[in-house]
Amino acid sequence: MQRPALADLRLSASAALLWAAMAAAALIVALARPEPPAQAAPVAFAAVAALFLVVTLLRGLLRQSDARRLVDTVAILATRDPVPVLLCDTKGHVIYRNRAAAKGLGARRGEPLSRVLGARLAAPAEVVLRLKTVAEDDGEARETVALRRGRVRLAAHAVAANHLLWRIEDAPDRAPPHPGEALAVPMLLADEGGAVLFRNAALREIEVGAAQALEDLLGTRAADGFVTLGAGEHALPTRPVEVPSRDGRREVYFLPPDVLPEAHRDDLFDALPVALIRLSRTGTLRQANRLARELLRIESVEDQPLSDLVEGLGRPVSEWVADCARSGRLRSSEVGRACRAPDDRFVQLTLGAQPRAGGDFVAVLHDATELKTLEAQFVQSQKMQAIGQLAGGVAHDFNNLLTAISGHCDLLLLRHDESDPDYPDLEQINQNANRAASLVGQLLAFSRKQNLRPELLDMREALADLTHLLNRLVGEKVSLTFRHDPNLQHVRADKRQLEQVIMNLVVNARDAMPEGGAIMIETVMKQLDSPLQRDRAKVPPGEYVLVRVTDEGEGIPPESLPKIFEPFFTTKAAGEGTGLGLSTAYGIVKQTGGFIFADSPPGEGTTFTLYFPAHARPAEASVGRSPAAIRAARAGGATVLLVEDEAPVRAFAARALCMRGFDVMEAGDGEEALELLEDPELEVDVFVTDVIMPGLDGPGWVRRALEDRPEARVVFMSGYAEESFADQQARIPNSVFLPKPFSLQDLVATVRNQTG
Repeated sequence: MQRPALADLRLSASAALLWAAMAAAALIVALARPEPPAQAAPVAFAAVAALFLVVTLLRGLLRQSDARRLVDTVAILATRDPVPVLLCDTKGHVIYRNRAAAKGLGARRGEPLSRVLGARLAAPAEVVLRLKTVAEDDGEARETVALRRGRVRLAAHAVAANHLLWRIEDAPDRAPPHPGEALAVPMLLADEGGAVLFRNAALREIEVGAAQALEDLLGTRAADGFVTLGAGEHALPTRPVEVPSRDGRREVYFLPPDVLPEAHRDDLFDALPVALIRLSRTGTLRQANRLARELLRIESVEDQPLSDLVEGLGRPVSEWVADCARSGRLRSSEVGRACRAPDDRFVQLTLGAQPRAGGDFVAVLHDATELKTLEAQFVQSQKMQAIGQLAGGVAHDFNNLLTAISGHCDLLLLRHDESDPDYPDLEQINQNANRAASLVGQLLAFSRKQNLRPELLDMREALADLTHLLNRLVGEKVSLTFRHDPNLQHVRADKRQLEQVIMNLVVNARDAMPEGGAIMIETVMKQLDSPLQRDRAKVPPGEYVLVRVTDEGEGIPPESLPKIFEPFFTTKAAGEGTGLGLSTAYGIVKQTGGFIFADSPPGEGTTFTLYFPAHARPAEASVGRSPAAIRAARAGGATVLLVEDEAPVRAFAARALCMRGFDVMEAGDGEEALELLEDPELEVDVFVTDVIMPGLDGPGWVRRALEDRPEARVVFMSGYAEESFADQQARIPNSVFLPKPFSLQDLVATVRNQTG
């Protein structure tokens, strides 16, 4: 493309000044002539018009000079770009187009962009206006438009006041082999041994017969560090900058050399589509392009230490830079926290070096916030999974023991009435077994594997039932007040578990105020019109019932606040807290389908907010006996195959069912049960089986048994939550679940319901 040189602009400006002088002289002569005003008026008018024309021309030339400087800068970036690139003014007219745009789109200077795209897009004016509006507000805009054949990707970038840089490229059916394919800067990817694996389009256009090894390119480096790509008229002096890839490979970017004019070099550096900074070997920030400044939240660079902008997570950033400078270990990456970001924003710095010995470092910056968030969530989930599996396994074994203890206690109570001297002792055993079952429930709640019995609850009524107990818990120094929303809807939750959550929060609030104070429990309705993002949790839109528990204590230290729901973490003194209260509450709330958050401004107390999905008020239930109650009233008499690997549990269950009129056959595992069922003469009405057993588990042997006995009904028993094998149970017809530990009455009623 032929462009006028700066000398041409100077010549035009000189000519304009000459015309201005001539016009001014004509005006003076016209005013000084002795002719009557009527005769001098035409001459004066012509002189004024000429002077106005020249001033306008001068202004245009100045604007043209600014525009030409911008065009020169863009041309440096885009001339060799194989993708069509156009620079447009505020009216959408083309003031520059590279060779690809001129050849591929037929673009001409002064032509509206919508007309240039008219041959490819169905509604080009609408697309251009939409992208232009977004780019002027946000700095850039991108959109992929479907065509009759294929797709085209448009990108608009605000590069200067009232100017937009456009890229129009065909969008392939599959993603490009490397993100660098779309860069205008030549780049390549090599393995650790230096074998070239990939060249982007910009490099392929220059290096037609390129070497297959990286050193064949870098080995031609001149004394000043430049590498010349291509030959002849396509020769391009470049400065290679190497940065590490995440998989250990080597990425090399060939940037334009320092011999470019300073203004052009800065514009080019600022317009690069990656965040780049230049560092001294002591860790001082020398230069940062636009994307890097946005990432670091800085307005300008004033030779400030990078450690003031990025906080190292494992070690100070300055120490990392110094270590790299000392050891020469380049292509090193480090993740830190952006100090000036209003929220937790993480930055990954990938370090390279200028080719000249002792030169400054060049670092590529990536926004690693999402990566660190996912990493933290993964670590937390792994931690919770490991501890949850341990807690769930212990709880399962305890539930088997408690089933045997409470079950045999029920059998003894059947033979001892209240007049028996042993009756109080048996009642104590039974009550303590129930208390132990409640503690096991806490373990399962912590692992989110407890059996919930959800029901529709009015939080006002549930809290009213707890008022007496909560007042006893807080003591005389602490006042407890309630405030309720009159339009509160119901929630679906397990009442016993929900009460445990409230008690945990109230006890924590009490402990935060050893000198006394006030605790407020508040319920409100809240409508979320858009998702709420908090503490790595995302609350979907909808109606929620909020429960807030607020105290007047000193609050939770900011450094401890993100950890309060972690297991075994406590802010209390040694020996005063287990660190399981809030993690248990968190598990219960999450399994209920809710969310829990903590807010604690320093010195202003703490507020725990619980979000529960709202449910409509239930309709009035009709009076009468339910079908389940009618079936439970019927007598036994059916044949039951009882399969349980724990002998004490099996002994209790068999005796309980026999006492209620059932015919019971026992098996210690699934294989033994299938052997019994090989008898074709045997009739079985109900399979009562444990879920987790050595060898064949409960669902496994039941599926095989139902192939020959499809009419049989099934009762699954387990100390684990029903949700842990819900998918398997869903594939087994006529099956119900009985959680351990269960009482004699629970067992008999469940089996009777299955035989009714």
